[in-house]
Parts: sequence; structure tokens; C-alpha cells
Amino acid sequence: MKIFRGFNHFDIARVCALTIGNFDGVHQGHQAMLSLLKGQAQHRGISSCVLTFEPHPRDYFAALRHNPALAPARVCTLRDKLADLAICGIDQTVVLPFDARLAALSAQDFIDQVLLCGLGTRFVLVGDDFRFGKQRSGDYTMLDAAGVAQGFDVARMNSYDIHGMRVSSSAVRQALAQGNMTDATRFLGHPYGISGHVVHGRKLGRSLGFKTLNLRFAHWNPAASGIFVVLVYGLGTQPLPGVANLGVRPSLNPLDVNGGRVLLETHCLDWPDSLGPEGAYGKTIRVELLHKLHDELTYLSLDALSAGIRQDCRDARAYFAANRNDRFQLSA
Repeated sequence: MKIFRGFNHFDIARVCALTIGNFDGVHQGHQAMLSLLKGQAQHRGISSCVLTFEPHPRDYFAALRHNPALAPARVCTLRDKLADLAICGIDQTVVLPFDARLAALSAQDFIDQVLLCGLGTRFVLVGDDFRFGKQRSGDYTMLDAAGVAQGFDVARMNSYDIHGMRVSSSAVRQALAQGNMTDATRFLGHPYGISGHVVHGRKLGRSLGFKTLNLRFAHWNPAASGIFVVLVYGLGTQPLPGVANLGVRPSLNPLDVNGGRVLLETHCLDWPDSLGPEGAYGKTIRVELLHKLHDELTYLSLDALSAGIRQDCRDARAYFAANRNDRFQLSA
């Protein structure tokens, strides 16, 4: 899949079948839409294209109004969104920066400048609640009328339900916020995961006897937080069972170098000898969150923190013992 920041690139496909959205989580409803888009693109002999935005429009307006509460918790990072879109077989994704200029475009200007002039859109597929343009003034009816007048086809996909539950990014966020990983997996079609580069930390976990793999995120408000049983992919031929903390580590000094920043810190229950003590740094890993043990806790001392981690490791081992799987091996 080709990825473009904006549409002023010489190798971007200038004729495409397009869908538009934030695609936070690329859940099963998104996947069904992307499959339909691919079919339409193939039928027409043109490229399939996703148009998405970064930052999330609600992030932009939250910052503009100095009200962080307006920003949604995010299911996935941009890295993971693009990886999931590639897995779905999309030909190209265009990431538009959501800024003052884009926010000010009228619905008709968005059609003229972005869909037609920028991307050469011949077919547009949208969801049943799609809105666009300044103050969300554009809707499906307006887009469809523009398509008739300006020579592109428009289709709408109704909501996607599983067992009577509407699948949406909001539903995934709610499941993750509640620690309901079963529903999150059902909505996503796979276990919830986060990927990134392993970076150096303070080495505090190592000093406590629990070496960790640290993923750091500059600007991210994750929908999930707490202590999780996990599987780690990317460090060998098999995933490694582990336990992870996703959050801001409330037990540490807020003046710590990572104070207030979201970290995913993962301790592998069995560290592969082949990696050596420093062998994971710089590697890209994916951490699947299988089961939530508890929310982040505040420990009043390093001894208490160490005891808490030991208990989390015991609980993680118990989970894996009760849920044996050929994907991983855990020593006794």
C-alpha cells in the first residue's frame, strides 16, 4: 500500500475509488466497507483509496477550544491504522492534516478541491452517518446530488452489526475503557494490539528484576489503560507471553523523564537467551492485549512496586496456564 501525506505527489493515483473517515481501530465494520470498496475499484479498473485525517478532527477542535475533554480516546496510533489498512489490501492511503484550512472548507469546496481536483474520485463509499465540510454541513444526500451533477458515483453502507450490537469505533473505545477485551476482539476481528519501536527507558524495571520493553508515544490518548496479560510479536518465531503496563505509571515521580507520557511497558515472562540483554532495542514489536488484570495502581515504595509486579506475573502465568495455545510456549 502506498501512503501519502497530502495529495501533491507525482506518483499518487489520480483516478480512484474512495472512502473517507478516521478509521480509528479499523474494526469489522470498516473491514466490510474496505472489502466493498476494493470490489468497486477492481470492477472499474481503478485504484482503491482511503482518505483519513491526522490529527483526528475532534483532537483539532479540542485544542482550538482549549478543552481536552472534547478529544476522543484513541483506539489506535497512526502507525497501526496504516498497517491495518494495508492488511485490508487497500492500494493507497492519503493522510490529510486536519488544520484550520481544511476545517474551513465548505462541503462543496471539499468535493471540488479534495475529492475531484486532488484525488480524481470516480466512486465514493461512505458510512450511514457520514458528515463533511465546515460545521459538518455536508451529508450523504448532498454528496449524492453532487455526484450526479459532477460525474462521480456515490454509495452508502449501512451500519455493521454483530449479535445485535452496532460495530463502531465508539463501541471499541467503550469495550477497551471497560477492560472488556472479549468484546474488543469481537468488534475488531482480532485481539487488540499496539506496535512501535522498543526504546531505552530508565532501566528501573531491570533494577527491580523485571526487564521491560518500552514503547513511547508522543501524542496519544489510548482508549485502554491498566495492567494486561499480553503476547509480544517481533522478537522471534513465536510470540512471547508477558505482562504489560499501559498508562502513565502513577507510582513514579511526576518529574521523571517520562512523567505524564503514555508508555507501554512489557515484561516478557521468559526472555529468549538468543536476544541477549540488549537485543530488543530498536526492533519493531507488536503487543497484543489479551486480558486486563487491573487498573494502574499507585505503590508507595519500590518494594511495594516490585511485589505488585511479581503478583501480576503470577496472575499472567495463571492466565496462560488456563488458556493454553499453540501460538506460544511458557516455561514451568
